[in-house]
Amino acid sequence: MMESQIIRGVGRSADVVVLGAGPAGLVLGNLLLAAGVDCVILERATRAQLTTRARAGFLAANTVRVLDRHGLAEGLHRHGKEHAVCEFRTEDGRFRLDYGGLGLGERHTVYPQHLLVADLLTHFEEAGGQIRFGAEAQAVLDIGTSRPRVTVREPDGRQETWQARYVAGCDGRHGAARRSLPPGSFRHHRHDHGVSWLGLLAEAPPSLDAVGYAVHPRGFAGHMARTPSVTRYYLQTERGSAAEAWSEEQIWAELELRMRTAEHGPLHRGPIVQRAVVDLESDVLEPLRHGSLILAGDAASLLSPSAAKGANLAVLEAELLAEALVAELRHGDGDGLATYSERCLRYIWRAQEFSHWMVQLLHGVPGQEAGAPFQDALRRSRLDSLRTSRSHQDWFAEHYVGV
Repeated sequence: MMESQIIRGVGRSADVVVLGAGPAGLVLGNLLLAAGVDCVILERATRAQLTTRARAGFLAANTVRVLDRHGLAEGLHRHGKEHAVCEFRTEDGRFRLDYGGLGLGERHTVYPQHLLVADLLTHFEEAGGQIRFGAEAQAVLDIGTSRPRVTVREPDGRQETWQARYVAGCDGRHGAARRSLPPGSFRHHRHDHGVSWLGLLAEAPPSLDAVGYAVHPRGFAGHMARTPSVTRYYLQTERGSAAEAWSEEQIWAELELRMRTAEHGPLHRGPIVQRAVVDLESDVLEPLRHGSLILAGDAASLLSPSAAKGANLAVLEAELLAEALVAELRHGDGDGLATYSERCLRYIWRAQEFSHWMVQLLHGVPGQEAGAPFQDALRRSRLDSLRTSRSHQDWFAEHYVGV
């Protein structure tokens, strides 16, 4: 390894300080550690919060390949379940797509994100990695130099400073990495899709052997299996509505109405154990590298949850960033860091485009605004094409699973 540019023994230091212990930060930390790069992960949440927080659960084929390549896939192979079918329920009937037999012939692996995070965390710590829970990064300073600093509030309230050669911002859209970017140094692309979902986690077995997408005049409803005893549901709701405004009986009645259970069979009911309203928004920052500060995961881009791309992009970006940092720190080769932003943004915009297409596919225009009937007719036409056109189905399958 090249001699570190950090002065050892002066405060706290590491060659790479990683902010955030989500999929991006933990994959990056594991890959750096395996390559002998000195790194630390700073995470503002507690261990319990991190490993029980329910998030996405659909891992793309490329994500599984990345984790396999680096020996990080044992848990998902043991407990994950391959998935390759989605079912659409509309006013024009029901149809199913076996997307695993279309396009590139790739499948998802259903494995709840908090279980993947727990696996990655265990692997990192067992390999000797250092992670500090409850350590909230406040700011990243001196990013235009070769010795950036991260100011941190420790769990006991003390202020601490970490010095690094590089800082990897994997701490989300509201984290210190984004806040520390100099004004005028980046372009921030934002889009509000005008749609809100009530996200639900039910202690109930899946009711379908497929991902369920229901399009109804009252709004979208979604069904996604997580485990044999837990199911994720979504209900489109009015912007600004409170998650607690719905009783459990109202939730199940609305799910059954929108998913047309009178025609297609009942849902397995169970207690609603988590609920939150999600406004479907997308954003992208360009570029992703700012001197010694580099962004990945949700700090780099936010996608609407309509196509399950966020965690998969995060893993892809983490591998690209790890390769670039190892090449620079161990071999003095900076080409990977120089092209990191451009390479990632190609994947990000492709995912954004498909996510936006899915939002338009699944949601009618709310209310009776001028143009709503026209937009609704376009949506029905898209669904009909997806139902009948093999070339459209192949396109869907490739983009649905791909990143």
